[in-house]
Amino acid sequence: MLRRIPKSRYLVLALLLAIAAALPAADYVRDEGPEVFTYDELLKLGEEPMDEALSEKLETLVTTPFVNNEAHYRGAEPVRPKVDGLGRSLRVVHWNIERGMHFDRIVAAIKGRNAFLEHLPRGENKIDAARLLDELEALSTADVLVLNEVDWGMRRSDYRNVIRDLGQALNMNWAFGVEFIEIDPISLGTEEFEELEDEDERKQAVAEIQVDREKIRALHGTAVLTRYPIAKAELAPFETIGYDWYTSERDRISKLEEGKRLVAANVFLEKVRREIRRGGRTTLYVELDVPDLNRGKLTVAAPHLENRTDPKNRVAQMEETLEHLLEVRHPVILAGDLNTTFSDTTPTSLKREIYHTLGSSDFWAEKGIKYATGLGLAYDVLVGGANLIKNHSDPTASHVPVVAPNPEFGLFDRLETWRFAEGTVFDFRGDAVRSRDGKSGTLGNSNERDTKGFAETYSVTRTIGPTGKLKLDWILVKSYLEDPRDVKQTYRFAPHFARTMNEINYALEERISDHSPLSVDLPFDEPEEIKPNKGKKWWKLGG
Repeated sequence: MLRRIPKSRYLVLALLLAIAAALPAADYVRDEGPEVFTYDELLKLGEEPMDEALSEKLETLVTTPFVNNEAHYRGAEPVRPKVDGLGRSLRVVHWNIERGMHFDRIVAAIKGRNAFLEHLPRGENKIDAARLLDELEALSTADVLVLNEVDWGMRRSDYRNVIRDLGQALNMNWAFGVEFIEIDPISLGTEEFEELEDEDERKQAVAEIQVDREKIRALHGTAVLTRYPIAKAELAPFETIGYDWYTSERDRISKLEEGKRLVAANVFLEKVRREIRRGGRTTLYVELDVPDLNRGKLTVAAPHLENRTDPKNRVAQMEETLEHLLEVRHPVILAGDLNTTFSDTTPTSLKREIYHTLGSSDFWAEKGIKYATGLGLAYDVLVGGANLIKNHSDPTASHVPVVAPNPEFGLFDRLETWRFAEGTVFDFRGDAVRSRDGKSGTLGNSNERDTKGFAETYSVTRTIGPTGKLKLDWILVKSYLEDPRDVKQTYRFAPHFARTMNEINYALEERISDHSPLSVDLPFDEPEEIKPNKGKKWWKLGG
């Protein structure tokens, strides 16, 4: 016989349910992170041996992410753009923002059409206007943005906490992981430039690098911006050390200085290029609450692989990232600067190195560069060798030893053959109807392909020779697929209509970054059949 429950208990239960419904679905971190260094502590990071307390603080800083969900508590909601042929989707963007030195232009680009067009120069402009507007629409409606090379408290980027300022300007949640603490004497304002014989120029050089000791934090790293709430975040430095940015960078100057005045120009050049850093390459992992997905979760993995190393070490670093993700049973987005350069460096120029160290400076651009002009030309020629030119547009190309070697093949082979614990894989498909401009081929749905290989994401004008252009930045997606190339399997949350946003990056008088942003659309439901339409531009399909 059932017992009758008193009405008073029903009232209590109803009241509890009402209170629960009024509370947030989850108790997200509002704003937390590890303690940063003072200026005096930054100076001590360059001393040997390092103080034990300082060493512990350093370890905490490079293994503990900063997390901020203030936008969630301000009522931020995802856009969930409706894409032709896909329906409601999650749009993700990756962008190496080159320190965030063009902060206002970055904000304008992400805010979209009206904000960005105010920055366009008047008069004739060699851009594809329709494509630019399409890219601005895509960038402004992205609900997840993965950013590499993000500064916090650096003179070159106006001492901004770039990710916090972006989060406030765009009303987005964010996570930030410290990759490096920049303790080079030029970055900290302590370099004396003894090798410069002209005393007036030496004093001017010293004056140019002085820093605000109250504002400097000297942090550089990786970030994720999102309109979805951040459930948790992790920061995992690679155990595979591709390059020692502290010892190697410090020691090469001391070796050159043994010759003193005989190699003054060499010393000056090396100091400009030098980046003495504590820390190392890392992966930032961010778990988001995304109700539209099975299990309601999405993990974003944001690695930054080493450029100054052999490609085999980048494979080892990626292996660490994959092992960390092995047991993840919900969808995964892996997006980052993988530095697929085919060698152990990135093509560069002396002007770029000065700019990266100090930001804009007439003195360094017009006077300081003269001390290394000839050496700079030689350096550019050396790093522009055949190994960077051959197959540079397609790092996924097959590897044939001796005849047609591809040093980066191992990285993509490992990504394609990787199996998550529940049997899912990264999507390597490239259907013409699901890619921008109708080009098919490996990873064509998630990374825009060009006439030959992929649309390059990185470009730097060299002092001599051709412009260095490479495909360094990548987005890979694990959805519900069990075979990386099977076109008969599900396309739910699979990548579609990948863009490389070169028009945005080059529309202004000075480009925003040396890397262009790239995006991809991921449908929450199984998309309808997409058929070719010869009367419509392919890239408009991703609208």
